[in-house]
Amino acid sequence: MCRLLGIAANESTEFKIVLREAPRSLAALSREHRDGWGIAVFDAVSRRWQVDKGVVCACDDERFHRLAIGTRGEVLISHIRQKTIGDTALVNTHPFERGRWIFAHNGTVKDVAWLRANASHVRLAEIQGETDSELLFAWLLTHLDEAGVTDAPAGPETDRAIGAIARAGRERPDFGAFNFLLSDGSATYAHRFGRSMFLLERSPEDAVVSSRTTRDGTILETPWSPGRTAVFVASERITDEPWQSIEDGTLLRIERRPSPHWRLVAS
Repeated sequence: MCRLLGIAANESTEFKIVLREAPRSLAALSREHRDGWGIAVFDAVSRRWQVDKGVVCACDDERFHRLAIGTRGEVLISHIRQKTIGDTALVNTHPFERGRWIFAHNGTVKDVAWLRANASHVRLAEIQGETDSELLFAWLLTHLDEAGVTDAPAGPETDRAIGAIARAGRERPDFGAFNFLLSDGSATYAHRFGRSMFLLERSPEDAVVSSRTTRDGTILETPWSPGRTAVFVASERITDEPWQSIEDGTLLRIERRPSPHWRLVAS
């Protein structure tokens, strides 16, 4: 098992609370998921992803903590790994990047032979590691290629293609669990199948604008600018805020502009 975290915000945002400081931050959760970490941040000004990874347990990695404190951006896709397939190595560490797309997976896909048989030679040739997750990404991109939407801004055709891909996996007997986050910086797709996933919306009306005390007595500094809106997706409720559970078999699309919001693509 692994843990996923995705955030889409309308302005440049610090991610240190969810990465490092909250009671169930990724740093805290990494004590149970020790086989590497990855942080991908999208900067709306440069329109580029910055991807950093490590193979040391996040809670013990000074580099992870430096990035958690200093990283800012409009979109975050982050992952901590508990390996099931593939060694502890950078090539096996999520998130994976191909062109404009960033991908992270939680779960274990058992039907890897079927995935490989249905992925294109071009996408298979891009695989660098050993994981079922990177193969899953290759399979997904193959179908986006076939639909002609890989390099286009996400739209209704992208929704239909990703919805069909997710449904095909869910309908395969013994396919396995495949929660995933897929983002191009403007749109982020969140899919739940076989593992837990939760959603949180924060807005300028949120009552917590400077600090909060958690149930265990931890005081968190939670600065929130007057105009900031964000949508969070995570494998666990990272804070004691009102996270809502996403139903199994659901695909969501989270838009960053004009203000972060989500909608149901398929369930």
